[in-house]
Amino acid sequence: MSNSKKWFVIINPTSGNGKAKTFWPKIKHLLETNDFNFEFEFTKSGQHNISVVQNIVNQGFKHIICVGGDGTIHHTVNGIMLQKSVPTSSIHVGVIPIGTGNDWVKTYGIPKEHKKALDIIKNGNIKQQDVGKIEFLNYQKPSVFFNNLAGVGFDGYVVSKVGKYKHFGALAYLIGAVLGLFSFKNFNVEVVTNSQTIKAKSLMVLVGLCKYSGGGMQLTDYKNPNNGLFDVSVAKDFSKWDIIKNMTKLFNGSIVKLKKVDTLKTNCITILSSNEINQPYIQADGELIGTGDIKVSIISKAFSFYTK
Repeated sequence: MSNSKKWFVIINPTSGNGKAKTFWPKIKHLLETNDFNFEFEFTKSGQHNISVVQNIVNQGFKHIICVGGDGTIHHTVNGIMLQKSVPTSSIHVGVIPIGTGNDWVKTYGIPKEHKKALDIIKNGNIKQQDVGKIEFLNYQKPSVFFNNLAGVGFDGYVVSKVGKYKHFGALAYLIGAVLGLFSFKNFNVEVVTNSQTIKAKSLMVLVGLCKYSGGGMQLTDYKNPNNGLFDVSVAKDFSKWDIIKNMTKLFNGSIVKLKKVDTLKTNCITILSSNEINQPYIQADGELIGTGDIKVSIISKAFSFYTK
């Protein structure tokens, strides 16, 4: 690694139920002893994270390290995608995972052990993957970008419940799912792609790039995060019993083989659900982003990062 390379480290002190703040002195020492030339900042919120990234890129930083979880990576990606100074793929991101689910890193085998994660960054192997762009059709809201998976319906509802259980780690998503069973109601949805339209009573619609979400669940027919296509699952009218008896299939990936799940590949998808009285939640990378009708398109190989 070149000592002249200047890094910026973004730390989300709330990641991992506060573990990121606790572990930061150790991680800072690791960076110093491995001759990283760096500046750092603690984030105060997701929007602050986005602003920090935009500011440092404007200052000339192109090498970023995230100390946090999926939300920290998500907001960093959004900062990268929203800046206009340089091509997004020219900004390289490393991750030291400290989060609740740590789902995005699972696709690439990035370890949670700090020293091993830092070694991957130090080795300098760069990969690129696609990024999803969500545009709101009912509201004047800024676009939201995602690097892992977005969803409408039950998974968004689960995310809305997870916060109070984050001290359980990845189990928080399972707890949220079980509790959500008793209050979530399936919704009418119209899913439109370039080649087909699906109208259904639905549990959820998932638009994926990577393999895992919700604390290790495999909810799409995952293929490749840089092939220019989303992996989409439309889970139709599941009953509570359907979910309970297929709970293990949420984690081993076989849920997509059920007759009530349609899977497809596309580079653009419109999800219409605004006719519902209680509009379903939309989540992106485990972050609640709103409700309503959305258009989701793919931006090819827009995100560059350090991995094995």
